[in-house]
Amino acid sequence: MTTTAAQDAPNDASSASPAPDAKNAAPKPPERANLLGMSRAQLEAFFLSIDEKKFRAAQVMKWIHHEGCDDFAAMTNLSKALREKLERLAEVRGPSVVYEGASQDGTRKWVLEVEDGSYVETVLIPADNGKRRTLCVSSQVGCSLDCSFCSTGKQGFQRNLTAAEIIGQLWVASRRDDSRREGGPRAVTNVVMMGMGEPLMNYANVVPAMKLMLEDDGYGLSKRRVTLSTSGVVPMIDKLGDDIDVSLAISLHAANDELRNTLVPLNRKYNIQTLLDACRRYLDKSPDNRQVTIEYTLMKGVNDQQEHAEQLADVLKDLPCKINLIPFNPFPHSGYETPSRNQSVRFQRWLDELGYTAPIRTARGDDIDAACGQLVGRVKDRTKRHARHIQSIQLDAN
Repeated sequence: MTTTAAQDAPNDASSASPAPDAKNAAPKPPERANLLGMSRAQLEAFFLSIDEKKFRAAQVMKWIHHEGCDDFAAMTNLSKALREKLERLAEVRGPSVVYEGASQDGTRKWVLEVEDGSYVETVLIPADNGKRRTLCVSSQVGCSLDCSFCSTGKQGFQRNLTAAEIIGQLWVASRRDDSRREGGPRAVTNVVMMGMGEPLMNYANVVPAMKLMLEDDGYGLSKRRVTLSTSGVVPMIDKLGDDIDVSLAISLHAANDELRNTLVPLNRKYNIQTLLDACRRYLDKSPDNRQVTIEYTLMKGVNDQQEHAEQLADVLKDLPCKINLIPFNPFPHSGYETPSRNQSVRFQRWLDELGYTAPIRTARGDDIDAACGQLVGRVKDRTKRHARHIQSIQLDAN
């Protein structure tokens, strides 16, 4: 008769290997500190904690962010002893690239694996013959706002990204840019926090990441070249104006509360007037008195008629702003359609007659699902708020 392993095992407890004494067990090696998302102050504190001078922080920041270096051995202006110490105690760990797509228009999309095995996406959009290179950065895995016209919102929300995972998208794009190695233009000239997620719902990590973007020893971007886009988390707009000075964009998409309640459910909590008042307060705190960018996605028969243009012009009066018109980018089961080119131009003309210049944004990277509203990285929908109908991204070129 065949016996199982359980039957063969002796029952005498004395024959079993003794359980290790917890007190005498070897301690686990300490987790190495990830330096990628650390601010200058955090890096200075780290170096002081390992009995090194705090000026080392600026040196290492330049290696990480200016040079894209993740190998301490290559940081040649550090002593050999310090490099060896850093190998033991620290690391530079960014997201892993699992897919890269290149569009016919030059747009590039990276699918990145972050700490828990989730995927996020970041998109590099060239313009002006490559002189302007804008990186669209994600702030969350999925999104909880459930905007009805956005594919990311249909996934539900998994978690916030860490500061290292946010700045890591810029780090990856800079490292993988061919022109940088060939002595061409700067890999990334502008950053827009317009990828997956609502940035102001991840305030604690987004703001430190943006400060690294502005930091001279980080990426050295000017505040005019870093833009945060929000659907309208009003209390955090007020806080943002106190903590950092960057450009602000508002995902408006409708000029009356009844329609915006349907398109952007957050509007039920912070209505249009409350949101635009927050924008005015934000501009009052800005030393440069810049404009707010108003993003308006045109959807056929929904918000693209003359009455909608008139409502938009009326609600924006007295707000220093510019308007970007974005033809809807279709995705399966959205229930919305893209207006014709002629209709989009008509809407643009109506706004022009009302005193607003409103360029129509050209879709970029839509052949690789990189256009605005098409970022659909694979997530685990823990919210169970609705059935997921966006299939998981494919990790191959097909």
